[in-house]
Amino acid sequence: MKNSVIHDHFKPYKTQIDNFIFNFDNEGEDFGNQQRNSLKLFTLNDRLVNIKSFRIPNIVNQIAYKFFRKSKAERSFEYAKKLTELNIGTPQPIAYYEFKTPFLFKKSYYISEHLNYDITYRELTTDFNYPDHETILREFTRFTYKLHENGINFLDHSPGNTLIKKVDGKYLFYLVDLNRMEFKAMNFETRIKNFARLTVHKSMVEVMSDEYVKCSGEDYNKVFNLMWHETEDFQARYHRKRRLKTKMKFWK
Repeated sequence: MKNSVIHDHFKPYKTQIDNFIFNFDNEGEDFGNQQRNSLKLFTLNDRLVNIKSFRIPNIVNQIAYKFFRKSKAERSFEYAKKLTELNIGTPQPIAYYEFKTPFLFKKSYYISEHLNYDITYRELTTDFNYPDHETILREFTRFTYKLHENGINFLDHSPGNTLIKKVDGKYLFYLVDLNRMEFKAMNFETRIKNFARLTVHKSMVEVMSDEYVKCSGEDYNKVFNLMWHETEDFQARYHRKRRLKTKMKFWK
């Protein structure tokens, strides 16, 4: 059983998009290094499009996505449309596809226009000599403040999920991997916690704190102390989880 929704602008290309999905395993160009899902590029007329294939979820989520929750593909599509309406950068959403049995959810796909970008936020954490490093970091912070002012809590606000492109001397930011977002007013603590996954470097947290203060009018020490605390707390939990996984593999 197939379910698909195609953006109005791309409905004339439905047959071609259908073919991409049905031939996904054997066609298209692999893109990026996806640990859990597959990402491929296809050419749709004169456009390069990006198709993300989500792996079949575990049995609990197969039931949940079938009857109770929207799939990752559907959420990605709907959130991308909402971001576009709010004038927040994200690759143009095209469609999503789902495959189900009468009782279980199986495969799903999210299709968007491919964006040629210069770097991701991740490069800022590894190359402090990158041109305009501090300028980009400050503009990224203003971009995040704009998200917060629009009631957008991007729960996967992590180094690889913001694409950065320089256009006419300005840096533009585009969110990807959109399936985990909340749309509601955010209090101060939630806003600052949203920076926790981005970097381990205290110097970057200092710059982001300083810029967020300029945007928000909050006290610098209040912003920095909470942002650094949340960063350290996230790193501690992340490394605890990795150590636990290593121990579990050892005992198998």
